[in-house]
Amino acid sequence: MTAIPETMCAMVLTGHGGTERLEWREDWPVPRPGPGEVLVRITACAKNNTDRKVREGRYSTADDGAVTSFAMAGNTLSFPRIQGADVVGHVVAVGQGVPTDRIGERGLLDFNIYPDARDDLNLAPDYFGHGADGGFAEYGCFPSEQFHAIANPALGDAELATLGMCSWQTGYRMLTSAGVGAGEHVLVTGASGGVGTALLQLCRVIGAIPHAVASAGKAEALHALGAETVIDRNAVGDWPSAIDRATGGATIDAVMDLVGGEMTVPLIQAMCRDMRRRTTPPRLSIAGASAGNVTALPWTLIYLNQVRIFGVSHGTRAEARQLIGWIGENRLKPVLAGIMPLSRLREAERLFVERGRDFIGKLVIVPDRVVAEQGLETMA
Repeated sequence: MTAIPETMCAMVLTGHGGTERLEWREDWPVPRPGPGEVLVRITACAKNNTDRKVREGRYSTADDGAVTSFAMAGNTLSFPRIQGADVVGHVVAVGQGVPTDRIGERGLLDFNIYPDARDDLNLAPDYFGHGADGGFAEYGCFPSEQFHAIANPALGDAELATLGMCSWQTGYRMLTSAGVGAGEHVLVTGASGGVGTALLQLCRVIGAIPHAVASAGKAEALHALGAETVIDRNAVGDWPSAIDRATGGATIDAVMDLVGGEMTVPLIQAMCRDMRRRTTPPRLSIAGASAGNVTALPWTLIYLNQVRIFGVSHGTRAEARQLIGWIGENRLKPVLAGIMPLSRLREAERLFVERGRDFIGKLVIVPDRVVAEQGLETMA
């Protein structure tokens, strides 16, 4: 076995701000596993929107413009911090209490830092890449029980990283919170991103029928992922009418909203157009606000139509295990937008914000040495 080095390359977040706060280091100490931990040589780590939002301090729960980290479990973010939640790699050492036969396993991290041992609830979420170091480095230490072995040779490491829990567990929690079941029609906003593409597939896994909202030029790819219909968000004036036309008049049972802003109220109105036809209350799960953090809700629309609204950030241990099981059964399809080397993370952050009409799925960050070793093709 290759000796574990004393230092490694890492991209280190040094404070809130722009991409200049990401510092490239080639002399960062390699961590050593504590009790119950595994040391992982990281081979891929998917990029998530939360990386940018934490860096920019855009998690204020008030409309005051304050710079705030993801602080549901208290302010656990300290600098310097290595970000990156969706970690894939190979176990190279184990801490006390972890069987040595784990060495050599390839795995995928359940990114949560759970507040307690509960299996079905996670109300004070934190995660690796925020409250503890994550995967934008060559090595990382993580709880053994949350580093799940995935031996499937059909999935490359970068592809496996696209199935990481940050997006998939969020999407699954949106569905479970709203109690979405087989045969129900579900509208997914922001459908071409990591959570959106996960939602399309997860709807099909549980037997629901997903309808996608995305920008032009992405319909073919989203249909391939399971979307029954695709609505061009930039070509809509009247959302209830546009949804009726696209779906052939289907009743939208639930909306999975990743956008927020001015779009949210019209989508609720679309669910409430004909309450006599409904067999369940209208349901909205929201896990993002890319179009604006503040939406003016007419509460009469909500309470008279008995609309149920679910806020979603992280899921539970039980939901993570279910997703790992589906990955093992090849029921979830990786959607890899591209690979970029770790040393170009600043550039990847800008690309992630400016992604165009051909960008679908997940951008995966790979340590430069792994790019060279595996001869991976990276984005120009």
